[in-house]
Amino acid sequence: MNYKKIIIYQYDVLFNILDEIKEIFNFDLIKANEENFVRLKNISNGDSLVISDPDVNNSQNQLQIDNLPIKIEKLVELINLRLLKEKFNSQLNVVIKSYKLNLNSRAISKNDIVTDLTEREINLILFLKNSSGPVKIDQLQKEVWGYNLDLETHTVETHIYRLRKKIKEKFNDDNFIVSSKKGYSIN
Repeated sequence: MNYKKIIIYQYDVLFNILDEIKEIFNFDLIKANEENFVRLKNISNGDSLVISDPDVNNSQNQLQIDNLPIKIEKLVELINLRLLKEKFNSQLNVVIKSYKLNLNSRAISKNDIVTDLTEREINLILFLKNSSGPVKIDQLQKEVWGYNLDLETHTVETHIYRLRKKIKEKFNDDNFIVSSKKGYSIN
C-alpha cells in the first residue's frame, strides 16, 4: 500500500515547503485545519499519512514531529521510513479467498498451515486475483512473464500446474485456480 495523500495539520510552513517539492514524492498534499482535520483523518484510513505535532491525538497513520525545527532531509527521511514501514505491514496479510498471502515472506497460509511460494507464483496469484475475469495464457505471458516471443505456452501452463499441485497437497484445495475455456481465474 502506498500512501496517496499526506495531510499536514498545524504546520503551515511545512505545508508550503512540501507543496514546492511534492512532485518528488508522488503524493497529494492536503492542508488540514480545525474544521476538517478530524474528518480528513478518519475518512482517509489506509491511503494517507497525517503529519502533526505531538499534542494531536495519535493514530496509526500519523507521523508526529516534535523536535522542531527539523532539517528537510530529516523530514524526508522520517516520511520515507514511515511509508516503508506501512508498506511492509500492508503486505503481511493480503486476503485471497480464505487464504492469507504474505508478500514479505512469500508464503500463503490457511488455518495455520503455511507453504512457501516463488516470486513468480506470487505475481501470478496477484495478477489473477486483481483481474476482472478469466485470463488467457497469452495475457499471462505478457503481464506476468513480461511477454517473450520465445516463451512457450507450456511454461505458463507448467507454472500453473505446479502451483495448483502445491495448493492441493498442502491445503487439499482443487479449486484455488480455476481453468475454463475463457482462461484461468481465482474466484
